Amino acid sequence: MDISKQVALVTGANRGLGRHLAQELLSRGAKVYAGARTPESIDLPGVTPLRLDITNEKSVAAAAEIASDVTLLINNAGSSTGADLLDGDMDSIHLEMNTHFFGTLSMIRAFAPILEKNGGGAILNILSVLSWFSMGGASAYSAGKSAQWSLTNSFRLTLAPKKIHVSGLHVGFMDTDMTANIQAPKVNPAEIAKLAIDGIETGSYEIVVDETSRKLLQKLSGGVHAVYPQLFTK
Repeated sequence: MDISKQVALVTGANRGLGRHLAQELLSRGAKVYAGARTPESIDLPGVTPLRLDITNEKSVAAAAEIASDVTLLINNAGSSTGADLLDGDMDSIHLEMNTHFFGTLSMIRAFAPILEKNGGGAILNILSVLSWFSMGGASAYSAGKSAQWSLTNSFRLTLAPKKIHVSGLHVGFMDTDMTANIQAPKVNPAEIAKLAIDGIETGSYEIVVDETSRKLLQKLSGGVHAVYPQLFTK
């Protein structure tokens, strides 16, 4: 895919990885819609701010009416409530699912017909290493990302005949506002944005961009024993 010829929409583009993705797309010549609940918070010159709450179907529909020339959709908007599935606040758990699964689902259902009408295109879902792995504690986030990964796999199959390529990006902790209180090695979101757009350009289905994600991907074939060895210690 020639990025310079694309019209892109990035959700959650007012900060963090979303802002870097929008900036990277601009640098490669794309037209960019920058989606956010508060478009006035978008401070990136050259983008077209777009009011968008992916958890609100009316907001999604309104955005689709405006951004009817999109050929590349990047589902980046996310939430991180820290809720645990066992005893966490149910509203927080619903928010994780509404954002990562239902929000992504609403966006793809609204924009897939637009991409098809415009001759095909691509969709990138920003997933996580936690799509494959639960650390315990903030397990609602992992559940939401795992559901989003499954959704990504399904849409790869259903949208391929419509000339829409669906990719997923897996990454560990990035140095963004969302992980400010997490003490762990973090990767630079600007570098991740470059790798993400590279992956779109080359037509990758699964874009695994850091060592944490690559190592865990290798362990998946080993099953529960390889991924959660602590369950087998005496």
